[in-house]
Amino acid sequence: MSAATDFLENEVLDHVFRNASYTPPTNVYVGLHLTGNDPTEAGGGIEISGNGYARTQVTFDAASGGTISNQLVTFPAASGGNWGTVHSFSIWDASANGNMLAYGQLTADKVINDGDQLKFSAGNLTISLA
Repeated sequence: MSAATDFLENEVLDHVFRNASYTPPTNVYVGLHLTGNDPTEAGGGIEISGNGYARTQVTFDAASGGTISNQLVTFPAASGGNWGTVHSFSIWDASANGNMLAYGQLTADKVINDGDQLKFSAGNLTISLA
């Protein structure tokens, strides 16, 4: 399950219905969150940090039926320690800081230990405005 954040919903609504300008980001990035640190529609959540973690750029295919899906995403391998149990993801308009655009939970938690590398196969991250 995934959803747009309040930030993105407001930007899209203002753009479409009020002719307010919105400049979409050139690139978007996936962030990861551990169990108990999930983001919400208002944003927030605590993103993984340290041990080689970094948000990773994601490319999406064209939207269809109110849903958009990713192309292959490969995170760097955890290094120098474990990341922990990944429970949810977030989509951002910047590689650091920035605005959260969407978020969702994984279908199954994934434990990332030192040396492990998390990948999202094409079509496994879906964002819906429906």
